[in-house]
Amino acid sequence: MERNDKQILAEIGRMRLAVVGDSMVDRFLWGTVDRISPEAPVPVVSIQKETVKLGGAANVAANIRALGAQAVLCGVCGQDEVADRLAGLLAEVGIDPATMTRCADRPTTVKTRIIAHSQQVVRTDHEVVLPVADEVAAAILASLDEAGPVDGIVLSDYGKGALTQTVLDGVIERGHRWRVPVVVDPKQGDFCQYKGATSLTPNQKEAEQACTLTVTDEISLRLAGRTLLERTEASAVLITRGENGMALFESGDVEHHLPTQATRVYDVTGAGDTVIAVYTAALAAGAGFLAAASLANHAAGLAVREIGTAAVSAADLLAALEAGGPA
Repeated sequence: MERNDKQILAEIGRMRLAVVGDSMVDRFLWGTVDRISPEAPVPVVSIQKETVKLGGAANVAANIRALGAQAVLCGVCGQDEVADRLAGLLAEVGIDPATMTRCADRPTTVKTRIIAHSQQVVRTDHEVVLPVADEVAAAILASLDEAGPVDGIVLSDYGKGALTQTVLDGVIERGHRWRVPVVVDPKQGDFCQYKGATSLTPNQKEAEQACTLTVTDEISLRLAGRTLLERTEASAVLITRGENGMALFESGDVEHHLPTQATRVYDVTGAGDTVIAVYTAALAAGAGFLAAASLANHAAGLAVREIGTAAVSAADLLAALEAGGPA
């Protein structure tokens, strides 16, 4: 019997999930603009405050924790001040930073966004995107082994180098061995490197690039979904489409279109992290693909109402569902 949303959310609270991928720190500098620089035609931002949040795979893990589930985070960071900041942010939300692999030859990825009057003015990225060395890949898998088995796994690929083919293959193999869902948030390539995963959650642009086509209508959207299913041998592909909602394609020619639940959009940063966290947690809790996608769709509608990355709690999600969707 299919569980309802309340039952799924309750079961999620008993789950333990692993997130493997590219973790980072999201840094926000908030200020105001009242003049243009005399040195160049750019605004001068008077900084008033700074905030830091978990980003990338770390934000996925934070979203899982917000749902009440346990989260294990496996990835790579530097041996620097930002790594210490990352560890502190993880500890604050109840995630053990010890499962992260520290490397002396690369910095911890940090994205700095300068925001004035609720609008992003510019973003800077401090990072190294080269694939991690073989010994680092082995250490990431060893961390997962030490934590496992788990109830579900997220592969969060931001293209920063943590998810080499060795890591991808190793994680997917462990998912099969543990008989748990492995869900991928892909970022690059033709997605063949994710073959064997349970499901993928690309946005429409990523799906278009992977299939080398442009989605203009339901026919081209269906072609993209079916192509990705065949190419990855996944059981389902969930394509997120912004204001157009989501499209879920399952094996056996099953297809569903979910209208957006967002009524107010302030910032889409991190919305994909929320989607994959809720979707994977729901699958781990025994939900079907459509029920999991529906929950993720409602959660995304809540996440985009906040500026910057935001973790949606189980209580907030349940309240939104009972009210008929995000207000």
